[in-house]
Amino acid sequence: MPDVNALTSPLVFRLDAVLPQTQCKRCGYNSCRPYAEAMAEGAADIDRCPPGGDAVVAALSGLTGRAVKPVSPECGQPGPLLVAVIDETRCIGCTLCIQACPIDAILGAQKRMHTVLPSLCSGCELCIAPCPVDCIDLEPAEREWTRGDAAAARKRFAARAARLARNERVSARQPTVIDTSAHDRTQRQAVIAAALVRARARRAAAKPAGR
Repeated sequence: MPDVNALTSPLVFRLDAVLPQTQCKRCGYNSCRPYAEAMAEGAADIDRCPPGGDAVVAALSGLTGRAVKPVSPECGQPGPLLVAVIDETRCIGCTLCIQACPIDAILGAQKRMHTVLPSLCSGCELCIAPCPVDCIDLEPAEREWTRGDAAAARKRFAARAARLARNERVSARQPTVIDTSAHDRTQRQAVIAAALVRARARRAAAKPAGR
């Protein structure tokens, strides 16, 4: 069981302040703060943050007294900031990418085209896997992820977490009702399935012959 005192120690806050707050989960933890807590407890090493790269490893080394080392390959490779871009012609408005984005950097509504705000996107990649039509790609941001970006992302992540928790509390207080949305879900699944067929056909047509 985690040491409560360790989780609220000044070291945790200093470690979390160094992390880039991309909330990408590449370190193996659900967000930057749990990773900071694990490092403070001695349960995680300082080499698990590809977005932060060597600079963050060096800063974490200074805080923990552990030796500097390269970023662990199992967490991914450091590199320039990338941002997600949605192909609007292929987006079906399923909202799965919006639900996956940890820092509210995607705008859109059900059955409406979605768009990524490049000034907010951390390049976490979490929106890519849930997309049923593969309409999201990563492109170079042509800028660096700054400490100001990290601070703003931390606030958006905390605000999103608070909103989701509030929604769960409201849902828990709602009286039990008969679910009448089965037809809508069936329709939505049919739309996504049809879109998947079209997307696969496009990808197959785009492949060079013989491959």
